[in-house]
Amino acid sequence: MHCGLISAACMTQVMTEKEKMQHEQLYDANNDAALVAERTQAKDLCYDFNSLRPSETEKQAAILEKLLGSKGKNCAIMAPFWCDYGYNIHVGDNFFANHNTVILDGAPVTFGDNVFIAPNCGFYTAGHPVDCERRNAGLEYAYAITVGSNVWIGAAVHVLPGISAVHLFSYTKQRTLPRYINVSSSQSCQSCRLTRCG
Repeated sequence: MHCGLISAACMTQVMTEKEKMQHEQLYDANNDAALVAERTQAKDLCYDFNSLRPSETEKQAAILEKLLGSKGKNCAIMAPFWCDYGYNIHVGDNFFANHNTVILDGAPVTFGDNVFIAPNCGFYTAGHPVDCERRNAGLEYAYAITVGSNVWIGAAVHVLPGISAVHLFSYTKQRTLPRYINVSSSQSCQSCRLTRCG
């Protein structure tokens, strides 16, 4: 079969599962040995991080250097913390994530400067097909999440695949955020307006 340069079907045939993941296509996350190995390595680092004493800040910082894709100055993450790959997580300066933060980073998860995350928050780039046949076959997708600078994510907020949050002063109760949020950081949590796009 001849494959032209612009043939998406042919490109899909030669892509690895990781490449499909990186291009926001359906991919096999559960049965691909390379992706399973990368997740296992990241979760071993998370386990080591979560097993440290709170006073062992230098060891914590050393693990975060290995785990995260990039981080700015004054990065603090409170244990326990879990992620899928780590290398897709990018945080700016003065980043703080409180206990029980979970980041499923099949796609990039990017945080700007001065971001504060309250306890029990999740950032999930992973999603699954609605039809059970493809879902049961282990296929999923990963869409990037972007959080801008000067953003506070309140307690128990769940951020779903493909969301961009800019200048958000979040509710401090459990929320599932829609696809795009553009809220002035000076507003009180009672007056936040959530705008769904697309």
